[in-house]
Amino acid sequence: MSSRGAREVRQGGRRFDPDRRSRIIDACLDVIAERGVAGTSHRRVAAAADVPLGSMTYHFDGMGELLQVAFARFADSIADRFDTRLGAAHNQAEARASVEAIITRDVFGSQRDLILTQELYTLAARDPAFREVTNAWMARSRTALTRHFDPETTVLLDALIEGLTLHAALNTAPPNRELVRRAIDRITTAQEAR
Repeated sequence: MSSRGAREVRQGGRRFDPDRRSRIIDACLDVIAERGVAGTSHRRVAAAADVPLGSMTYHFDGMGELLQVAFARFADSIADRFDTRLGAAHNQAEARASVEAIITRDVFGSQRDLILTQELYTLAARDPAFREVTNAWMARSRTALTRHFDPETTVLLDALIEGLTLHAALNTAPPNRELVRRAIDRITTAQEAR
């Protein structure tokens, strides 16, 4: 039985494929990571998800909705990493180490994640609907940070995380962990001095 056949079961003459919508969303992110938003089409996503082309319009009103849902899933996965990492910290030193790990290892740990982030930012710069996705992402990230840091420090750390991960994405050298550590210390030490 093919992998597709293993996922689909016939029920009363119709195929039952409860994971189809989710596979389409994941496939959409894969296609975006490979070809960019401009190179993403219903046909390419359907082929990557191994579903009939008609499934695309059955599950989504159009490419705009599919892109929003896919990028929301991606943003949630990144925010989940923030939650996990910062949720495990029990004190200020561990929280600082968590922020360092977020910047240097966790959040944008793959080229795929970096590309998807850039594609989302480009859409959000042009389309307010995608700004809702990025604003929800920022809100979740900041909520995770506020477990350990005051609101002003949280905003500064969030900006530091964004900026340093983008620099890492565009730089040919790996991130300088010592520089990252010093930047986090400067921002969070200023919090303690207030």
